[in-house]
Amino acid sequence: MRVPVSWLRDYVSFDTPLPELGELMSMTGTKLEALHRRGVPRGLELYRVGRVLTREQHPNADRLSLCTVDIGTGDPQQIVCGASNFEAGATVAVALPGAVLPDGTELRVAKLRGIESHGMMLSERELDLGQDHAGIMLLPGD
Repeated sequence: MRVPVSWLRDYVSFDTPLPELGELMSMTGTKLEALHRRGVPRGLELYRVGRVLTREQHPNADRLSLCTVDIGTGDPQQIVCGASNFEAGATVAVALPGAVLPDGTELRVAKLRGIESHGMMLSERELDLGQDHAGIMLLPGD
């Protein structure tokens, strides 16, 4: 059975590092077979919820969009995106330059077909929250 650590914290307060907690649980007779980490490994401050302000055709690529995304810092970010399952007004997950994705990829400002992209709109799989990679993860508007 898989049990999220957040469920354990609903019943017991602890600050023990997870590997050590696993050893303690095994010593009590609760066999722990594996620890599974989900989501982003570190640098959560570089992940934001954003609202797509504009989505236009990339001037140098048929399958890319040039978007401006409000990430709550005052200045919208220019992001180039290859997904097509969203429009202006969508609420999306965004990783900013410097963020490390769960697969170990570190994002940086990138030039895609001559246009700078200052971040990445993310799919469930890129956040390690699911297997959907058909498009970006669309969040509820509120």
